[in-house]
Amino acid sequence: MNRLLKWLRHDHLPPHLQAVVKPIDALAREMDTALAEGPEKTAGMRKLVEAKDCFVRARIEQDEEA
Repeated sequence: MNRLLKWLRHDHLPPHLQAVVKPIDALAREMDTALAEGPEKTAGMRKLVEAKDCFVRARIEQDEEA
């Protein structure tokens, strides 16, 4: 299991944020299984973690504006 997957955990988040993170976690797990270890896979996983962080912040901002 890729060590970066821990940053995509979502069980501790409220349901509205879990809905944002779950698809990213699912994609990361699929890629972790499908691809061999290597620098490009690691870079892709890091970018998924970055994307998750951005999307969570976007959802929080959206909720604050509502």
